Order: sequence, then C-alpha cells, then structure tokens
Amino acid sequence: MAEILSPPDRFWAVDKVVLSYLALTGALIVIYWKHVPAAGLWFAVHIVCAVVVVAAVKRPGRVSRVFRHWYPLLYVSICYREMSVLIPAIRREDADSWLAHLDFAFWHANPTVWLERIASRPLTEFLQIVYSLFIPAVISIALIFWLRRQYESFRYYAFLIATGFLASYIGYFIVPARGPRFLLRDLQHVPLQGLWLFGLLQSALDRLESAAYDCFPSGHTELAILAWWGSRQLSRPVTILYFAYALCIMFSTVYLRYHYTVDILAGTFLALILILSLPALYRKLS
Repeated sequence: MAEILSPPDRFWAVDKVVLSYLALTGALIVIYWKHVPAAGLWFAVHIVCAVVVVAAVKRPGRVSRVFRHWYPLLYVSICYREMSVLIPAIRREDADSWLAHLDFAFWHANPTVWLERIASRPLTEFLQIVYSLFIPAVISIALIFWLRRQYESFRYYAFLIATGFLASYIGYFIVPARGPRFLLRDLQHVPLQGLWLFGLLQSALDRLESAAYDCFPSGHTELAILAWWGSRQLSRPVTILYFAYALCIMFSTVYLRYHYTVDILAGTFLALILILSLPALYRKLS
C-alpha cells in the first residue's frame, strides 16, 4: 500500500477522483438538462460539493482535515442517490433481460429460482443480515485505521473505497439494471421468509435501493473484496473474517434475489482491476 503523506494544502488523490467524477456527472446534467428532474438543484449540489472540497484544501485546519479524511463517505452516498435520478432520465432502457439471458445461458436455469430448493428461514435471516451489514463492514476498516492513527493507510483505503464506489456507479449507468427480484418475480414460486429481522431489514433496503438501477456490476461484491484487501494491514484473523464475509455476501446477493450471477462476476473483475491498478494511480495522483 502506498504510504504517501500529502501536504495539507494540496489536493489528495481521493480529492482528484471525487472532483473528476463530479465534473463528469455534472456535464451529463448539463447535456441532458431538459430530461433530468430537478436538474438545477442537482447541478447546484455538484457546485457546492466541489467548492466545499476546494475550500477544505485551501484553508487547512483541524476541522477541515477531519472533513477531508471522511467526506468521501458522504459524497459517495449523494452520488448513489443521484444515479437513481440520472439513469432513468438519460438511459431510459434497462439491461435486465440481457443479464438474465446470460445467466440462463450459462446455468440453464435462473439462479434465483433454482436456489429456492435450498431456502430456509434461518439461512435467509443470516444472509439478509450479512447483506445489510455491507456499509458498516466497509467503514469499519477505515475506522480502525483512524483509531490507530494510521492516517496514511486510512487515506489510501479511502481512495480505494471511494474509487470503487464511483467506478460501480459508472457501471450502473452503462448497464442499467434493477435485478431479478423485479424481472423474475413472477417466476419465483415462494417468497423469501426469515425469522426476526428479515422483514425489517428487507423493507429498509427496499426503501433505499428499490428505485436504483444498481445491479451491474455488483457493488456489494466489489466493495466487499476491496474491504478484504484493505483488511490485510490489520491482522490475520480480521483478514480471514473479511474473506469469509466477502464469500457470504457474494452468495447472499443472488440468494436474496438482488443480483444476477453475471453481476457478481463483473464486480469481482472490477475489484481485481482496481486492486492491481490503483497503487500506481495513487502514487501518480499524489
């Protein structure tokens, strides 16, 4: 992992990635102004977000330095919400049928339908909890770096994770899809049922994700792999735990009908590309 300490009044690598992404999506808003709902509001959000980052860089202080370490978490959340607006307004078609066809051509079955034969309430409950802990699991690595005062490691991990999120959003835009829980709903024979928390967790996630075209690539798969990779600096038990978590979350995304298996493959491939390419990019941008 690159261990580069940037001066506080210069742009860090993560700043450059975030600002580039804001410029890219801001340009899309301008180009498709008449089609994007509340285009003026979203463009203003872009301007404000960019100005706040530049101000934090140019006016360093204790508050701005803390902000600069943690703001990517807020910004990737805003960008995720934005994609649920941009994709239906600009793309207007989805790739669900194509992705489902690829799955069926490989497995000679729809995986989410086939997995009904092993479904059980305890398994469904466990996998829903695994799936729902995705964001806390990713953030926990950053929090441990922060508490240990390993700030260089923190900055690289923030760069890795922020780039991973934003790269997945670009994938959502290029290949918009909502998932088998919508396309294949009529083919499922029985609804998923858990024990105690399943219904609550599923309803909460549906409110957050149901309007999003966020299947391809699987961001859960990609970021779980990146979190596992980042955990290698902590301890062997933590690394083993995150490796097991990544495997569980990959299976859960299909079992719970959120993703096609081709999404999992794409998320894995994207994670490997970032793992191999980002150290050199981080050094260059720093």
